[in-house]
Amino acid sequence: MSLRLLPFRQYHDNDVINMFALEDGSVNENVTGVGNGDAGVFVKVTAGDFNADPVAYGADSYLGKTDYPHVGFAQYPKVAKKVAPVTSGDMPVGLTLSQTAKFDENGEKLLYYPQKLAELHAVLPGQAVPIATKGIFTITANAFDGTITGGDYAVGTGIRVSDSNAGKVTGVAPSNAASIGMVIGTGSRTSRTTTDQFAGEYLVIKLG
Repeated sequence: MSLRLLPFRQYHDNDVINMFALEDGSVNENVTGVGNGDAGVFVKVTAGDFNADPVAYGADSYLGKTDYPHVGFAQYPKVAKKVAPVTSGDMPVGLTLSQTAKFDENGEKLLYYPQKLAELHAVLPGQAVPIATKGIFTITANAFDGTITGGDYAVGTGIRVSDSNAGKVTGVAPSNAASIGMVIGTGSRTSRTTTDQFAGEYLVIKLG
């Protein structure tokens, strides 16, 4: 589930990369889970060989049984260029705008439901995930270390890659060489009559 990125954002399509797939080990099992397949994960390039074919085919358990007789061509296509969640010391290329997941909330393969896949703003394992390299974005507490109320973030504070949590950011002085952006606003959401799945603190950040 995309619990790291809130809807308010501002960016240009020219600043979005659509040529990298999330590495297999980071894909969310389903859209109700939380993990590095979420939207709003800061990622780095791990495979960027432009001499390789843009799409690679191979056996994949996501297709189910592929070794039965007469099943035809049963190989799964995957974008060859890959990204993975950033870790300490990495330089992110940007943050993901869609979640990457295998199954829906009922355990059905999203491979068979392209309309639902689009409605969930998700991509399949091996598909290119849109990555924003520049713009203004709203990220929830699931995307950053520390707390706003604890004094870890203030307007004008810089952000850099987290030392301890893959795909997340932490606060830093704006003049720090490791800074990848700036906090331009803070806020919080609370549940009222109905439960707000995004309840909690959030940051409005500027990248690029």
